[in-house]
Parts: sequence; C-alpha cells; structure tokens
Amino acid sequence: MLICDRPNKRVRLHRATDPFRPAPATPLQVVTTSMSRPMLSDPALSTGGWLVVSLPVNDPLLDAIAFSRGRFALETAEKETLYLPSSPELSRVVEDCR
Repeated sequence: MLICDRPNKRVRLHRATDPFRPAPATPLQVVTTSMSRPMLSDPALSTGGWLVVSLPVNDPLLDAIAFSRGRFALETAEKETLYLPSSPELSRVVEDCR
C-alpha cells in the first residue's frame, strides 16, 4: 500500500507481514528501473501486520516508483520479493500528497 500522510507531508509505504509477531525495525529495499534504496521499517508505524516506511513527499524514490517502466520490487528479509506494477494510481497518491 502507498498512503498519503498529508498532515506530516509524508508518503507511507506499507508491506504486509506476520500479524502475530511484533514488527521490529526491518530492512527493506525498493528497486525500480532507475533507483534502488535500502531502508528500515519504522517500528512505531509498523503495527497490525504491516511493515511501514515513511518518506518525505519530495523524495526522489517516490518519483522512481511512480515512473518505473513496468514494475518495481519490494525486497524484505525472510519474505518473498514483491514485484509490483507501476500504475497511474501510485503517481496520483504521490502528486495528490504533494
């Protein structure tokens, strides 16, 4: 999920995880056709079975996700890599949040 946190001028990237286990800071990596970035999930935001990374609305990674040719990947330790399609909805979330 990609969610706009407009009051804080941030976009949150959510990835489902084990709902029965506390979510410590977990390494994640976003890979697009033009950029790759390792990150850590935020334990304060990662509740209820989600790993969450919060990015400022002007982060170039958001543009790379939105304009990736075809798809982008979300890699997480101990989980299958997610290959997600690039879509107009992602661009819309980012643009509307800005």
